[in-house]
Amino acid sequence: MKRLLLSIVMLGGLMIVFFPALSQTDTSIIYKKEEVMIPMRDGVKLFTRIYIPDHAKGPFPILLMRSPYSSWNMGSRYPLKDPYVRDMAEEGYIFVYQNIRGKQKSEGNFVMQRPVIANKTKDSVDESTDTYDTIDWLLKHIKDNNGKVGQLGISYPGWLALVSSGYPHPALKAVSPQAEMSDLFIGDDFHHNGAFRLSYGFEYSFEQEASKGDTSFQFPKYDLYNWYLNLGSLANVNKKYFHHTIPTWDSFATHPNYDSYWKRKSPLSYIDAPKIPTLHVGGYWDQEDMNGPQLMYKHMKKYDTQNYDHIVLGPWYHGQWVGADVDHIGHYEMGSNTAAYFQQHIQKIWFDYWLKGKGNGHFPEAIAFQTGSNEWKTYSSWPPKNAVKEKLYLQPDGNLLFKKNAAVTPHPYVAYISDPKDPVPYRPRPIEETYGPGSHWRTWLTEDQRFVDRRPDVATWESSALTNDLTVTGDIMAHLFASTTGTDADWVVKLIDVYPDYDTANLSMSGYELMIAFEIFRGRFRKSFSHPEPIPSNKVEEYTINLHEINHVFKKGHHLMVQVQSTWFPIIDRNPQKYVPNIFEAKASDFISATQKVYCNGNNDTYVELPVMKE
Repeated sequence: MKRLLLSIVMLGGLMIVFFPALSQTDTSIIYKKEEVMIPMRDGVKLFTRIYIPDHAKGPFPILLMRSPYSSWNMGSRYPLKDPYVRDMAEEGYIFVYQNIRGKQKSEGNFVMQRPVIANKTKDSVDESTDTYDTIDWLLKHIKDNNGKVGQLGISYPGWLALVSSGYPHPALKAVSPQAEMSDLFIGDDFHHNGAFRLSYGFEYSFEQEASKGDTSFQFPKYDLYNWYLNLGSLANVNKKYFHHTIPTWDSFATHPNYDSYWKRKSPLSYIDAPKIPTLHVGGYWDQEDMNGPQLMYKHMKKYDTQNYDHIVLGPWYHGQWVGADVDHIGHYEMGSNTAAYFQQHIQKIWFDYWLKGKGNGHFPEAIAFQTGSNEWKTYSSWPPKNAVKEKLYLQPDGNLLFKKNAAVTPHPYVAYISDPKDPVPYRPRPIEETYGPGSHWRTWLTEDQRFVDRRPDVATWESSALTNDLTVTGDIMAHLFASTTGTDADWVVKLIDVYPDYDTANLSMSGYELMIAFEIFRGRFRKSFSHPEPIPSNKVEEYTINLHEINHVFKKGHHLMVQVQSTWFPIIDRNPQKYVPNIFEAKASDFISATQKVYCNGNNDTYVELPVMKE
């Protein structure tokens, strides 16, 4: 066992611990680590780790990451050992990792996605003011900095980078919000189109708010499908487990609609024009924040007059691009190390230019990996404007065609019975704790959808084999015409790439049903997310559902498939299918079976709109 020699000094009333430098054999730069408590304007001190190049010629820019978590994005590995930033570390940066107020070793009170109000309310604090104060302190106390700061982060840290960019310190020159949370009611983390994400909302809110550290709820079993089913009414969460000790759960229960509470928390309400260069990064199969980067890029682009707003989309689950060797997700093979490409040829070039002045600064508007062909593509606009919108129609006989059904049929619909007492699992069981041992949470969006093929409560349409490649790039929009015998309903729509029955290129993908685009919509919100309404029983209604942006080649010989269902459990809570004002207060008697009909004929032709790229 080696003995570590630590030196402790006082600087400006703060205790700073100097750790021994970590020597490297493959680089001329070594780093020393410091830990400090940085004071904010209201006196609260935030725990901060700083890695500084030692005995290297500067000055160096500062790269800041802020996080509520104990390890991820908190410098748990030395920069030279961390693939996420290693390429930058080898050429010299000052890396700063900070825990936000109320989390881990930082002082103060934690508020989930604390609303940004400092720009409107005098003498208030939020994440933007804390970032401002942190940068101010760093510039004054770290020697050999070049006066330029960049910020990046993934997930919650990505949202923190986004917030900072809205009200930036003058030294903050560029940010990269990655897998950032955007609107938590419309499409990230806790809700998708008003449908509540039960298992994730339950487990994540407890993890973050049960204590200052990261704390897991102690489940009594490994497979949680039946545990969540037996939970019954969501009112039982507080009655049996949380007892009003988890503020975010209380907010879920008391704000079931898109009211001022959710709007105040949404970046759509306080971020508009990009004030500094902003690089959004997202994954097509991000199981937590797929919508955030796409939504915020599109929102900010409307106000972008300086060409500051850019986006990168890759074939990844949530934050997968931090890895050292990323060439597959689940069974899907990417064909190359996509993480290394991103780290070396996108992220490093971005920050090197804005913080060091290296490079020509010519950044594509969008860089989007194309799945199916497994190629990186660049675009001058996103989505590309030259895509032709084509309509893929669902047929009464279960077929898919790029034309309407001309035949008259006595049953112009496909029907199924949805029973909330026997909901469709969202992934093959066992459904483990989200971040528990052996969990398949990260890759569930690429799971083979054949596991629901035989369920009578999942309706399926499939095309014949493609005679040519079909390249689809941009927003996928489902126009669903449907009715229910209930007075509320959830609608899940999935666009699927079906591989050939015998795939010689990859036998494990033979017959595989790979989800390419997917989303859920809670029917009560079809007219307004703020003012829900019951669905008239047995009346055909149109639901327009954004399945989000893709860049995918459906290869020759593959089939297109669309699946529609009304439960996706327990990632989505059970809709009672009988309208109640607040599903969090639904009684057992409110949960009823309902017959759902998807219409495919006449004036009610259900279709999926595909932006097709022509040769």
